Amino acid sequence: MDEKLRNMTSLYITKGDEILLLFRQCGRVVSDTWVGSAGGHFEENELNDPRACVLRELKEELGISESGIRNLLLRYVTLRRMKGEIRQNYYFFAELDNEAGDHIVSTEGISRWFPFSELSALEMPYTAKFVMEHYLRIGRKTNDMYVGVADGKRVDFTKLPEYE
Repeated sequence: MDEKLRNMTSLYITKGDEILLLFRQCGRVVSDTWVGSAGGHFEENELNDPRACVLRELKEELGISESGIRNLLLRYVTLRRMKGEIRQNYYFFAELDNEAGDHIVSTEGISRWFPFSELSALEMPYTAKFVMEHYLRIGRKTNDMYVGVADGKRVDFTKLPEYE
């Protein structure tokens, strides 16, 4: 098998019990669906640094620098095999800084704040939907990192502890 790797990041920005999502239009991988607040493909110099990728995408897509958010954490890493690729997604979560204001415009589509209670009804990419379900049920209550493997029917998550 000659599968290629596709490395991508997504950032979900929260404020209180709301989350900022993007209705992505005309994307290379996903289109006409709700995705994270910002995100995209790694640049060559970011291959070992998903944080650098997500911060670059935040600036490019929303015009927000790192100082406009707080508590940026990598929370989920998912793997999915599809169309001759192994898709590895790094899902970050952060809180909007109070000084940033909450009227945010994206260069990639339509940005909108949603109450957590409305998320299950939204159309989202395959792994993102499972990440959001897990986050609402478990992930919001911890700062743990999880790894998820997609099998076509679901994504199974395992807590990824740090140890020596």
